[in-house]
Amino acid sequence: MQDPDWWRQAAVYQIYPRSFADSNGDGIGDLKGITSRIPYLKSLGVDAVWLSPFYPSALADGGYDVDDYRDVDPKLGTLEDFDEMIAALHEAGIKLVADIVPNHTSNRHAWFQEALASPKGSAARNRYIFRDGKGPDGAEPPSDWESVFGGPAWERTEDGQWYMHIFAREQPDLNWDNREVRDDFLTTLRFWSDRGVDGFRVDVAHALTKDMTEPLPSKAELGPEGGNNNGRHPFWDRDEVHEVFAEWRRVFDEYTPPRTAVAEAWVHADRRARYASPEGLGQAFNFDLLKADWNPHQFRDIITKNLVEATSSGASSTWVFSNHDVVRHATRYGLPPAGPDGTSKPGQGGEGGQDGSAWLMSGGTEPVLDRELGERRARAVSQLMLALPGSAYLYQGEELGLHEVADIADEDRQDPTFFRNRGVDVGRDGCRVPLPWTKDGRSFGFGFEGAHLPQPEWFGEYAVEVQEGDPASHLSFYRRALQLRRELQGDEDFEWIEESSADVLHFTRPGGWHCVTNFGPTPVDLPAGTVLLSSSPLADGKLPGDTTAWLA
Repeated sequence: MQDPDWWRQAAVYQIYPRSFADSNGDGIGDLKGITSRIPYLKSLGVDAVWLSPFYPSALADGGYDVDDYRDVDPKLGTLEDFDEMIAALHEAGIKLVADIVPNHTSNRHAWFQEALASPKGSAARNRYIFRDGKGPDGAEPPSDWESVFGGPAWERTEDGQWYMHIFAREQPDLNWDNREVRDDFLTTLRFWSDRGVDGFRVDVAHALTKDMTEPLPSKAELGPEGGNNNGRHPFWDRDEVHEVFAEWRRVFDEYTPPRTAVAEAWVHADRRARYASPEGLGQAFNFDLLKADWNPHQFRDIITKNLVEATSSGASSTWVFSNHDVVRHATRYGLPPAGPDGTSKPGQGGEGGQDGSAWLMSGGTEPVLDRELGERRARAVSQLMLALPGSAYLYQGEELGLHEVADIADEDRQDPTFFRNRGVDVGRDGCRVPLPWTKDGRSFGFGFEGAHLPQPEWFGEYAVEVQEGDPASHLSFYRRALQLRRELQGDEDFEWIEESSADVLHFTRPGGWHCVTNFGPTPVDLPAGTVLLSSSPLADGKLPGDTTAWLA
């Protein structure tokens, strides 16, 4: 537990707390529910838990609208419950990474309420980004910028000024040019680190610092969020943000072992290394595999580039296929890739990628989901990911082979992207449906009453209870893979082995550990050695299509 490099090749399990386990039957997951399931996490074999926001919140954006950064939402528990949870995690040998949301507060935060009650130009308003509007009466927003969630990025207040919100209007952006804002977050980092938090996942790390010099550029003049804007975009990926994270690093290094951090930074690959710098956050999410089609050439290029990038920055790479913001990968890989025009066409890759967005918009009917294929491929890529040097991030439920829930009724949806983009985006609720623990029950064992998002009947088939005793289950596969990964893990070295088939990716790790993945439909011969684990049964000693094997 004192190893300062524990994070470099850790298996980190993301918990979306409202949907993990409900201890009191109110339909919302809570901290006591998490504590009750720590034996499950230990048996799974993860090194750390990443806890999505658990702070007081109106849930305008699933908890990413924070009312108070140094407290627990009463619906989820108390600070005492938090202390009990982290002590139990540490007793089980599991570290805790806390989500922190520094780009914006909620509109219920004490600072923002003070800003609304204060005159323009006041110190209270200077903690946020307030501007006068355009036009003779200031009735037009300061710019035509759009929110990530749809609609304008500005909201007018009762006195006529406007405040900026890159996301929902309930999430006003903070002014990171203000020293008070910077100092308050240093206090927050120490508050949680003193309680034993081992690291932080930094939400929207690439948006903190902004250039609000007037005249503000038009929407047409802005570069894309993930483009290489050379640090000149008004609010995405500005160079000044690394001054903030250098201060954070000094705080992290006050502790033994140093606290860790990983940046959620949707930036151009050429700019990601700065977030992962040892002088900054130390690690940055790599979402490239998450966006890849079922294509060995894409996988090889992405893996190669990111390992080179990690080596150059001194960090370790991160690998992820599912999280709280995207369609679950068991579903994505059961759908045909999107073609160049964004429609799903078998055998064609395209700009849209295999992201499942069109399938979601159809309510899960078009194109037809091949569940078995998706689960088979999900196991294969998860096993491939767990063999790579670097840290692997797992999302709750993927170890069960859970699919996305597409057919949630409009009246049951919660995600602001659905309400702000009706007919364009159904939101992210489908990957946030509470987990099934038992085959039966009102909420399949999530709690003893209902669940805050409706669970489909087929969830019972994927319940932990159903999979526990089945050695061929998705859960048993994950447990074995994570156990073997820990036993086999060595230095962060890696070498590609060339294969005669273009459908096969083959690499080795220190100690003679081989990973072979067959992306094609035809079984292929395996290299000599002992098969330690295969994501699907071998076919007469050969590696079937859509399958990964580890050999020693």
